[in-house]
Amino acid sequence: MASNSLFRRKDLATILHNPPADAAPHPGDVPGAVHEGGLARHLTVRDLTALGIAAVIGAGIFSTIGNASHDGGPAVSLLFVFTAIACAFSALCYAQFAATIPVSGSAYTYAYASFGELAAWIIGWALIMEYAVGNIVVAISWSDYFTGLLDGIGVHLPAYLTMGTQSAYQGFHAVLDLMQAGKPLTEASPAQLDAYKVWNAAPALFGDVKLVCDLPAFVITALVTALVYIGIKESKTASNLLVLLKMTVVLIVIVVGAFYVKTGNWTPFAPNGVGGVLKGVSAVFFAYIGFDAISTTAEECNNPQRDLPRAMIYALVICTVLYVVITLVLTGMVSYKELGVGDPLAFVFEKVGLDWLAGVVAVSAVFAMTSVLLVFQIGQPRIWLTMSRDGLLPKVFARVHPRFHTPSFSTIVTGLFVGVPALLLNMDLVIDLTSIGTLFAFALVCGGILIIDPLGQSDARFKVPYLNGRFLVPLILAVLGGLVLVYNRDNVNEFTRLVTFQEGYEGFRHQIPMLVFLLFCVGLSVVSFTKSLSLLPVLGLLTNLYLMTQLGISNWLLFGAWLVIGLSIYFSYGYYHSKLSPTPGVRPGQHLRKRRA
Repeated sequence: MASNSLFRRKDLATILHNPPADAAPHPGDVPGAVHEGGLARHLTVRDLTALGIAAVIGAGIFSTIGNASHDGGPAVSLLFVFTAIACAFSALCYAQFAATIPVSGSAYTYAYASFGELAAWIIGWALIMEYAVGNIVVAISWSDYFTGLLDGIGVHLPAYLTMGTQSAYQGFHAVLDLMQAGKPLTEASPAQLDAYKVWNAAPALFGDVKLVCDLPAFVITALVTALVYIGIKESKTASNLLVLLKMTVVLIVIVVGAFYVKTGNWTPFAPNGVGGVLKGVSAVFFAYIGFDAISTTAEECNNPQRDLPRAMIYALVICTVLYVVITLVLTGMVSYKELGVGDPLAFVFEKVGLDWLAGVVAVSAVFAMTSVLLVFQIGQPRIWLTMSRDGLLPKVFARVHPRFHTPSFSTIVTGLFVGVPALLLNMDLVIDLTSIGTLFAFALVCGGILIIDPLGQSDARFKVPYLNGRFLVPLILAVLGGLVLVYNRDNVNEFTRLVTFQEGYEGFRHQIPMLVFLLFCVGLSVVSFTKSLSLLPVLGLLTNLYLMTQLGISNWLLFGAWLVIGLSIYFSYGYYHSKLSPTPGVRPGQHLRKRRA
């Protein structure tokens, strides 16, 4: 298997050998037991489903759902359904991979078995970004909710300990520039004025450097990281409790809110058309990004080949139903025009005079975001552990704690990787950036199934149902294209105008992702027709790629910059230390220099 190829692949036997395959007799077959140097098996299908719900029902339902509803109106409920269908195609592919390769690593491991090492590294690096950046967003949101709750009970933290250094610094200098230019302060935004006051009031450390940081965001990250470090059993207990609490609150919100719904608020259903609905796609998909984190815990499941597929489907169905119902309740209680707020659930109940329930929602939001932090902090170290086992990262990342049976070093690094930026930075495009990483992972997993099992002939315990896509793929694309031409003609005309350079390169470059996607659709239709590819993975691949085109060229450029950094690490370290390299750890010509010496 050793090779110098960038596309060298690990066969299933090799992947399952370390750690041992779930189907083979070993101590891990006993719940809670571990094999030497391995992780403890404690997770059941209930625990896995709870982890999925913990990751998905979080910041999205308590914050970003408001702006999405503001842009798209009540029709955003359909966007949740559309996104869930996209996730369902991916979930089926994840489930087949999980049943075939029941080890840690998620999409990274699946890509290694299907596309090869280079693709595996790229997706592993993208997942690191997804989990880390996603948790930075959640940690900062958690801090905002938490400090708001403290203010409500009369406990006031110093403002300079609740704002990121970058936010305060930028706001201070923005206001300072206005003052120096002789312009009125009314031109500054409220956030900039707050930042100016915070920076001025903060104690000086040295020179012009002030003590300004988001301490609550760092503290919650440290506490969650400590829990994950101690053990998966303790983490699952905390996750189950947090899920129970927030599910109870969500159900109360639905039941009570239903009595305040005015059906007139659902008209017009899509006030800003298809474009308005799709404008919220990044925020909506951000709500689903934790779904793939379930698969990172494969080595800690009692029966991963059976329980992982079930948990993925259960979590997806439960969360989709809740999101659709919550969206309809929110947009029914108040006009969609009023929902462009950061705490929509609390806002709508304050609007109808139920202040006590608004307070309960705010408390539950803190618990919800804590559970999201927990799941992501569980997932990322296990990806690093798997990449280290393969030689692509230093061995220290694969270190497992002898007592707690958790990836100890990787967990600590993950905590720092999230906690320090949350303490200091202001991340502007993080939601879209996280979504593009997730969609990329989903697309590769769907494409991976088309490589390892294009005709649905696998003998895995779970496999994607095979539907011959020979005629269905071209037909479905043709029908969808016709519907777009009929019902979204204005956007089609705008796209045509821009790709023909009528506004120059600046207008054209924003359409490059869509142009590439359309060409890919044509190519995949041809391949599906000639190879009779399985329909569902094809639809999953196309749906995820389409959603990626909606995230904007700036996010693609940031994503590309992140991949360039990752590739530089791979070609300077991972490529030569890979266990699939003919001489792991030795660069070309190095053995010759040693021999001459």
